[in-house]
Amino acid sequence: MKKLVLAVGLVAAICSCNKKETVVDNTDFATDSVTVPETNEPALIYKAVEYSPAQISDFLAEKDNDTLYVTNFFATWCAPCMREIPHFKEKMQELKGQPVKFTFISLDQKTDWATDVKNFAEINALTQNVVLLDGSLLQPDFFSTNFKNWDGSGIPFTFMRKRGQTDEYMSMMTKEQLDAKIDSFK
Repeated sequence: MKKLVLAVGLVAAICSCNKKETVVDNTDFATDSVTVPETNEPALIYKAVEYSPAQISDFLAEKDNDTLYVTNFFATWCAPCMREIPHFKEKMQELKGQPVKFTFISLDQKTDWATDVKNFAEINALTQNVVLLDGSLLQPDFFSTNFKNWDGSGIPFTFMRKRGQTDEYMSMMTKEQLDAKIDSFK
């Protein structure tokens, strides 16, 4: 009898672990009568944007405006990269509406772009700030042309530019370091 009760209990436990809940949305939509206002809020849908090394060089080039460009090279598998992301997100919120543009350039493998990078961008609400770069296409002259110190040997790497002033930082940034570097461009 004990064995029978134990067997039934075990089967019930296994079955309940595999039970999948189905969520039913009973919301009625009247799509022909809804007007969606335009907003400046970032889209929640991630759209992969791949840049070539030449396009990244153009993006990093000096621009004749008052915008501070903060460009972070990262990968989703890089623990220090992931630890500094909350500091960047906080700074983005703090500087919202000011002439500062944050861009995160993913150096993940192409095979991870549609999964890991997409998930990272969506979870961190950075869908409009992530650019994909195939690191296997980078040649040594890419680094010597665009940077004073970075040779591509490690990430995270953050490059900041406002007109002729630049700053390069190789390693994970603390909140205080990020604040100080951005403040140095004021």
